[in-house]
Amino acid sequence: MDRILVIEDEIDIAELLAFNLKQNGFVPILAHDGITGLDLAKSENPGLIVLDLNLPGMDGMRVFNELRRDPRTLRTPVIMLTARAQLEDRVAGLALGADDYVTKPFSMKELLLRIKTVLKRSDAHFGPKPLRVGPIRFDPSALQCYADNTPLDLTLTEYKLLRHLCEHADQICDRTELLRSVWGHSDDTNSRTLDTHVKRLRVKLGLHAERLETARGNGYILRVTPLS
Repeated sequence: MDRILVIEDEIDIAELLAFNLKQNGFVPILAHDGITGLDLAKSENPGLIVLDLNLPGMDGMRVFNELRRDPRTLRTPVIMLTARAQLEDRVAGLALGADDYVTKPFSMKELLLRIKTVLKRSDAHFGPKPLRVGPIRFDPSALQCYADNTPLDLTLTEYKLLRHLCEHADQICDRTELLRSVWGHSDDTNSRTLDTHVKRLRVKLGLHAERLETARGNGYILRVTPLS
């Protein structure tokens, strides 16, 4: 059973979510402040984290940044749950690498569905099959990607995006396909976030950045051999 860490300072919401998680076969772990939540994330190895952003002790954005700096939690899926409903807040959260962003008030049924969807996507991207495309290699047993045998410092979202592009190497991956594969759904916010992640991937690919091409008006393509 997947262990779900809920970092939420509103006790009523946290306990209601914990009850519903149990009803759906999950094991909930609760924290009501950022510092405790961060400690539990590192020690309890949850399968997914539901993270409120307005937390005492340490705010949610800082908690998220710390999660992504620690190798124990670097690739743990995170769903941000917050009252910050402005488009700019949603874009900022997804651009940082959150797997999803849910605003309060929320539908419990929808949140549970999003949790299951994110877990399913993570299982698909971190399955047992190794993959090599030119100099780019994925080792799912270590959740690591390499270029020329040098490990790439990728976030969870960057890893999933690059893996999808490599699985469809030399094929145009349209924007809708990429958004659904990596984020689970397609909307204007995630569309903007996709471009940000592609830019970051190109930087991290270094000498191999030219392999990741823009298919204007369509999406992106990862070349096994760059076009001259």
